[in-house]
Amino acid sequence: MGALWIANVHVTDEEAYGKYAKLAGPAIAKHGGKFLARGGRCEQLEGRARARNVVARFDSVEAAVACYNSPEYQEALSHARDASERDLVVVEMVD
Repeated sequence: MGALWIANVHVTDEEAYGKYAKLAGPAIAKHGGKFLARGGRCEQLEGRARARNVVARFDSVEAAVACYNSPEYQEALSHARDASERDLVVVEMVD
C-alpha cells in the first residue's frame, strides 16, 4: 500500500535550506518518492501555520522510512536541521 510523506516547514535560513532542497529532491526520487506538492500555495485551517508544505508519495511506509534513513537523505537533512523548524510524518494511504 502507498504512503504519503508530509512535511510542514518554517525556514529560518534560506541559503542553508536551499542546500537541503538541492540534495533532498534527488534522494527522495532515488528511493521512489514522487512529489505531489512542494511549497505551493496553501490555506492553514487549523494548527500551526508553516509556509512550506511538502507531500511526496512512496510505494510503502517502509520505502519512505528507508529514504529518510538513507545516507543521501541524511546528508541533505544535515543542512536543514539548523535552517528550519520541521514536522515530518509518513502516513499509509487507504485503498
